[in-house]
Amino acid sequence: MRAPGSSGRGLGRQIAWRYLRGRSSRLLHRTALAALVSVAVGVLAMTVAMALLTGYREDLERKLITGNAAILAYPLAPGELEAGVGDGELGRLRALPEVVSVREIAYGQGTLSPSGGLGESVTLRGAGGDGDSLAGDAPDLTVDSAGVAGIVLGDDLAAALSVEVGDRLRLAALGFAEARPKFAYRSVRVTGTYRTGFAEFDRSWAVVDRTLVEGISGQAGAASLYEIAVVDPAAAPQIAETVREVLGANFLVTDWQQMNRELFSALKLQQLLLFFLLGLIVVVSTFNVASSLMVLVRERMREVGVLKALGMRQRDLATIFVSYGFVLGAAGVALGLGSGSLLCWFLTRFEVIRFDPEVAEIYFVSSVPFRVAAADCLAIATFALAVTTLACLLPALRASRVDTAAALGYE
Repeated sequence: MRAPGSSGRGLGRQIAWRYLRGRSSRLLHRTALAALVSVAVGVLAMTVAMALLTGYREDLERKLITGNAAILAYPLAPGELEAGVGDGELGRLRALPEVVSVREIAYGQGTLSPSGGLGESVTLRGAGGDGDSLAGDAPDLTVDSAGVAGIVLGDDLAAALSVEVGDRLRLAALGFAEARPKFAYRSVRVTGTYRTGFAEFDRSWAVVDRTLVEGISGQAGAASLYEIAVVDPAAAPQIAETVREVLGANFLVTDWQQMNRELFSALKLQQLLLFFLLGLIVVVSTFNVASSLMVLVRERMREVGVLKALGMRQRDLATIFVSYGFVLGAAGVALGLGSGSLLCWFLTRFEVIRFDPEVAEIYFVSSVPFRVAAADCLAIATFALAVTTLACLLPALRASRVDTAAALGYE
């Protein structure tokens, strides 16, 4: 019997499937189980690690855009935001189909102190009447009948100051008057809190009315910059080019990808290196797959001899054992991806990995998100199956080249 071409390979796969389903010796059963578990553990480790870095990177991107918008336009000289941009330019910006909103934002530095307590250094974010992307669309920043302005704090900052909604705080900020530095003092009332999960915003940023920041800084009538929110943050570099054309040479226009290029390049490099480092676990696990094949070859030696005597080609004989190892590895990959995805869901859903505020300031996030991306799963599965198949080649080739007479006489 000679099984030429694809029919011979098909027969080889059928025999491999019969070996997988059929009863085997205790040694073969144990080596196959060890191979399955080792591949699954390696794939699980890669899945969790890639989900951690992917989730961290994407969560960081989302929070950076939430706090600062996708595109920023800075005036190159004081007062140019009002003097250099008219209603026509603003209208053209807001009319762009890629643009969601355009907000004028002012920034300042100050210290917030509760009555009888220690103060906290804060970054003041001055929002306009159209709301704020950080604190919400309609934060209450108005001045009440007593002349006290509203302020919205991050959750961690409110906890550090031990204040609640309705409490009053003392704001001290450094400004300028007649080109000379001066300290300005204001009373503010807490009208709300927000939480982004980004430690820097939640711990040290406070949202107030833009006119308050302008009055303290001595730059009344001129905001610090434009924040431009877009439909697709991934296309921010292309949209920024259009914004530059609209605003002209009086503004420096940048986007979130350009501002954080080094950070995200380092994260991507770290993810790539970690992928191959943890891939060594899968590489080591392939030795168990190869051991399982060696045991299978020994136990099926007489059958190999019979198949060769009947005319089965070496290529088709090798297909039997490569298919056996491939299916064994594929089962380990599926088990690893499934269990890894379930573990990632559990860790994210219940925020198992959380940081204290001091540690969160280092990593920028208060809890670690795990996101299982389809691209990561495809890369892991391809890598694991490729190295598993390569590990099967040597035992399969040795099995296909055994002497027929020696195989038939094997005990």
